[in-house]
Amino acid sequence: MAKITAVCTSESRGERKKNVETGFLVKNLGIEGDAHAGFAHRQVSLLAEESIKKMLDKGLEVGPGDFAENLTTQGIELMTLPIGTRLKTGNEVILRVTQIGKECHSHCAIYEQAGDCVMPREGIFTEVLKGGIISVQDAIEVYPSYRFAVITASDKGAQKLREDKSGPLLKEMLLPWGDVTEYHVVPDELEVLSELMIRLADQKQVDLILTTGGTGLSPRDVTPEATRQVIEREAPGIAEALRLASLKITEKAMLSRGIAGIRGRTLIINLPGSPKAAQENMAVFLPALDHALEILCGRGGECARTE
Repeated sequence: MAKITAVCTSESRGERKKNVETGFLVKNLGIEGDAHAGFAHRQVSLLAEESIKKMLDKGLEVGPGDFAENLTTQGIELMTLPIGTRLKTGNEVILRVTQIGKECHSHCAIYEQAGDCVMPREGIFTEVLKGGIISVQDAIEVYPSYRFAVITASDKGAQKLREDKSGPLLKEMLLPWGDVTEYHVVPDELEVLSELMIRLADQKQVDLILTTGGTGLSPRDVTPEATRQVIEREAPGIAEALRLASLKITEKAMLSRGIAGIRGRTLIINLPGSPKAAQENMAVFLPALDHALEILCGRGGECARTE
């Protein structure tokens, strides 16, 4: 099992870090209290013990934190991970790989001693997509990464008369699980919506399509009808759960006509149009997202498909 063997921080940049055993990772920032936190896309750095051993074999007395890495790992080949890979560790912490290696502009003390340093070649950098507590001995694993699509149904949004806030909000909420590869703002037109969903499911082969808007009682609210034209099987439990949770917040939830269903290997879920309601509904579904897509795809995160 791959694991974390050190959690390291420092008060100032450019100095070796110390193993503090436990740390708190903050979304979009890094390890709380670390000098490198918030440093662009290089929020948390990782280096494998196997890489440090190469320097030990050269006769150097070095250990975790001496290369200014935040997390020292064991049992995972960090430098082979593609950019965009998600890593899960700690208390549901999710990291995304943003950079492999780093150009060394001024040689560190380790390089001066040995004429070499592994960090610029074999260290990796990540950003925090989901924060939480991380400790020594926590497992670390490559996390499934899915492909999502978000469709906002709005006449005014399609005409650029109203800023879409629900779509970008959903994109941000989905980040720990994958990337939104398709985002569209379209008018409340049944055929436009259904044709777009078919293309996203059949040609783009996304794993999940979220629609927002067009689920109410207005004559122009046709998202459920468009979805029903597209899906091959309904998933009524999802829509029921969303409405039930929403009813605890507002009695207006009973007016939502959103449905959920499956087309091929793509799950489609209708969400309300308001940012607040869309966020509340999505928060209800997120704990089941992994399991739902694992079942639907049959191969867990491996189901993320290419065109």
